[in-house]
Amino acid sequence: MHIPDPMLQGAICPVTLALGAAGLTTAIVAAVRSTAKPNATRFAGVAALIFAGQMMNFAIPGGTSGHLLGGVLAAALLGVPFGVLAMTLVLAVQALLFGDGGMLALGANVCNMALIGVGVGSLFHRRTLGKASQATLLAVGGWLSVMVAALAASIEMTVSANLFFSNVATAMLGSHLWIGLGEGIITAAAWLALAPALKEGKSRQALLAPLLIACGAALFLSPLASSLPDGLDKAASQLHLLSDAGSWLAPLADYRLPGLTSVTLATSLAGLAGTLATFSGGWLLRRSVSDIKGRKAA
Repeated sequence: MHIPDPMLQGAICPVTLALGAAGLTTAIVAAVRSTAKPNATRFAGVAALIFAGQMMNFAIPGGTSGHLLGGVLAAALLGVPFGVLAMTLVLAVQALLFGDGGMLALGANVCNMALIGVGVGSLFHRRTLGKASQATLLAVGGWLSVMVAALAASIEMTVSANLFFSNVATAMLGSHLWIGLGEGIITAAAWLALAPALKEGKSRQALLAPLLIACGAALFLSPLASSLPDGLDKAASQLHLLSDAGSWLAPLADYRLPGLTSVTLATSLAGLAGTLATFSGGWLLRRSVSDIKGRKAA
């Protein structure tokens, strides 16, 4: 659901940029003040895992594909403020290094996937529930986060292209219905697998589990991702909207390392590079939050 620049025109870009910046600033302030901060390894590892997960497009009925958004998972594993930071980092890496989502549309993508996704996740994460009940609740939250994000994107595209909202919403929600189901299943499964290993007090080896899984997925599974158009591309085609990015010549465009003749190898190495870049950026970002807290205390 990464909106490219050509799909949004006019005032919607600066408006969503302002909203995204306001939400991100609020998240930073809340993260600095939080008394339940995930350590740097945990934060960076979850961000890297979400990046790798978003490369794994899966086929859905109707000749379309979808991928993990990850907002609900980020909220469940990191908490709300750090979940927003992790999702924003992933979106920034994708836009800057891979040209996935536009630079001018970055504010809209942050609003749709980071703020809305994590915000919905906060409503469905209950620490007091048992594993089965919590997993079920997160699955519902994952589906809902995709649908709400698709609705927000529908509003943005309606305003930008001066279309009928009902037409845009029908196309977007219809193409993301099945994607939301996949999001829910992946979110619940990932939480069940990772939550025990990421409990506070666990060894550094256990905390590295998300990074190791992310690297393995980027190397060996990313070349197997579905090549079918995703839900946004399908909706854009139905609505006759431009969906080709082209405003930014990214160094790893199309998730491929340039100079390699093997598409499989180029995709694997580009995915690994993005995973490691996200982990490194996440580790530095989490350390920066601690530094801000330390300077304030001093």
